[in-house]
Amino acid sequence: MNVAGARLVSPGMDDTGTFVGLPLHPLLVHAVVVLVPLAVLALLLAQFWPAARHRLGLVTPLAALAVAALVPITIVAGESLASAVGPLPSVLEHERYGRMLLPWSIGLFLVATGQWGWFRWAATALRRAQRMRTATAGSALLGIAVIVVAVGNMIVLILTGHSGSRSVWDSVIP
Repeated sequence: MNVAGARLVSPGMDDTGTFVGLPLHPLLVHAVVVLVPLAVLALLLAQFWPAARHRLGLVTPLAALAVAALVPITIVAGESLASAVGPLPSVLEHERYGRMLLPWSIGLFLVATGQWGWFRWAATALRRAQRMRTATAGSALLGIAVIVVAVGNMIVLILTGHSGSRSVWDSVIP
């Protein structure tokens, strides 16, 4: 049984996690490898640079939503590929790191959505009500959450990518 509890099948794809005869996992991995750093960067910019926050608007939570949706799909495709490759230690390590990215991607989405809502409504309302300390404390706590989620996502992404690269290339390049 895979992470999503269902088989990954769509038009042009068979039930083994391939698309046009090629494994789908590497294609999805590239999307995750691009989107996670972009969503993390948008999250950090929105937190610490007000002009960027206003320009980004809903882009940050939408990018985080895309990440949170792509990670489990990528895991399912990876499970399919792993079953074809077999239980090699390097593949098992990569799979372990890949699964660790799932809660971090969900956290990214939750923090990005909370951040958007905070700066859109809560912080503004508190400042209008002359409750500056509460607004400042809330922004500081949100800043800590942003940093934790950003660093966590990037560390797990790097570890996952590194272990995946090693599992592919160690047998080719000694």
